[in-house]
Amino acid sequence: MKFKGTDKYVATDDLQMAVNASVALQRPLLIKGEPGTGKTLLAEEVAASLGMRLIQWHVKSTTKAQQGLYEYDAVSRLRDSQLGDDKVHDINNYIRQGKLWQAFQSDEQVVLLIDEVDKADIEFPNDLLVELDKMEFFVYETGETVKAKHRPIIIITSNNEKELPDAFLRRCFFHFINFPDRDTMKQIIDVHYPNIQLNLVNEALDIFFEVREINGLRKKPSTSELIDWLKLLMADDIPDEILKNRDNSKAIPPLYGALLKNEQDVHMLERLAFMHRREQR
Repeated sequence: MKFKGTDKYVATDDLQMAVNASVALQRPLLIKGEPGTGKTLLAEEVAASLGMRLIQWHVKSTTKAQQGLYEYDAVSRLRDSQLGDDKVHDINNYIRQGKLWQAFQSDEQVVLLIDEVDKADIEFPNDLLVELDKMEFFVYETGETVKAKHRPIIIITSNNEKELPDAFLRRCFFHFINFPDRDTMKQIIDVHYPNIQLNLVNEALDIFFEVREINGLRKKPSTSELIDWLKLLMADDIPDEILKNRDNSKAIPPLYGALLKNEQDVHMLERLAFMHRREQR
């Protein structure tokens, strides 16, 4: 089976090749790119395309690698022991399987998403090296070794918040999702809004890429924000003439709250508008 994108996800040829290469090599696929470029959605669509179940592990700043394997609840076992509960005699009652354990023990091959791996501590990737490489881990409390019945397709996403260890990178197939060009962006819009007016798309894209090209923005608008903005433009029934004939001296696009996410960027566009007005005098 080959991943070729889906009706809901526009995958470039390079991205399709990266997914299929990682499957062929049986290595985790490490995906980087700007926030909002569809890294997490990729795992969902790969699973849908290949007809596999998706197991998602969303990493947080407090997440530890051990949690992906299993967690042993010694406190609950101690409490049950004091209460005389019979289940205390079976330690398995106090072991909670993590996402990797679930993926390893699945009776069929699954897609495992390790989302935003760079949010965790710098040692987090290193702590998973052996498990991802050998597809097994040891449970100290029971003395058993958990081995993968079927090697899962592993997709790991990163927003480049911190550098990942070289030893971890060596075990992955890497792909950087470049920001979509105008033609690819039109295809993405067509997937979400197949009946949208072409003129509205063209005028909205002009403004969108114009805003992205402004130097000094703290948060450039992403693909997901463009999709939200278009949804608002259609909901408010804003004609494309308003975008086309927009007064450049105002600079701020209509419904800008869907595109700009902090006051510094809004103030920057306001300053640019002020400078434009002065030049026109």
